[in-house]
Amino acid sequence: MSGVLLALIVSGAAFTARNLPGLGFLSPMILAVIIGALFSNIAGLPAHLKPGVGFCQRSLLRLAIVLLGFQLTVGQLVSVGGKGVAIIAAALVGTFLFTRTLGRLLGVDRRLAELIAAGTSICGASAIVATNTVTRGSEDEVAYAVAAITLFGTLAMLLFPLLGPHLGLDQHRFGLWAGASIHEIAQVIGASFQNGAQSGEIGTVAKLARVAMLAPVVILLGLFSRRGTKDGVTARPPVPWFIFAFIAVVALNSAVEIPASLTTAIAPITTLMLTMGLAAMGLQTRFSQIRALGFRPLLLAFSASVFIAGFSLLLLKLV
Repeated sequence: MSGVLLALIVSGAAFTARNLPGLGFLSPMILAVIIGALFSNIAGLPAHLKPGVGFCQRSLLRLAIVLLGFQLTVGQLVSVGGKGVAIIAAALVGTFLFTRTLGRLLGVDRRLAELIAAGTSICGASAIVATNTVTRGSEDEVAYAVAAITLFGTLAMLLFPLLGPHLGLDQHRFGLWAGASIHEIAQVIGASFQNGAQSGEIGTVAKLARVAMLAPVVILLGLFSRRGTKDGVTARPPVPWFIFAFIAVVALNSAVEIPASLTTAIAPITTLMLTMGLAAMGLQTRFSQIRALGFRPLLLAFSASVFIAGFSLLLLKLV
């Protein structure tokens, strides 16, 4: 059995598990990380499967992020409104900088802090994976970041609908708050639609606007990473090719009317490829090494989640 087939089997198990009672709020990508990690830590990962698993984690995952561009258009940014985009961008930048700074104060490794910052401020697991192409953290650091972001994103999904009525937010503003603050797209949908259809629609579009900001963040991180090397002149820039391909696909999707049947067909393929990539990441994760990373990164992820929720709410109240 090849490593690609194993990643596919783990992904199938993740999609199946999502239909079980109590697991519907988790995306198949998150479940794939968990199932993959459980499998490899209990049964081990044979050496002959590692090349295929590595292919899924790198090449397949990057192609999936490119295809994610077919779900985004410039028009979606416009529909959020100028103030909405400004709030989303300010919350993203503020949270990323806050998380990096606090991570340094807590003594969290820079790579892990950046992964947590990306997952919190942009779009959860997908952002962590994309950011890691320039941050270059270990599989265990990526798995830790994904687990922490999933935990606090899930808590946010449960708490936001309870807090909303007490914060004086109408449906539009609540949806914008959820879309600007909660980590995963599935979590945003789960929280925002609890407050009504309008909240759900605005929350989804606001979240997609955050996803669209993934490309510039990764490009900037890549440029800063290159500048930080000892041989910055000759070092190969770690800005990944697939981010430019992602931008090109978004531009194409915005400029050309692509048949809805095609984009509808691409969406589940993209989700499957993302899930296989995260399954591969789980298959290469070791629990013992995650435990060695300690409690401080978890505290960092919690603090970052509280910050983005509070900061975006403050911006909503001020604007």
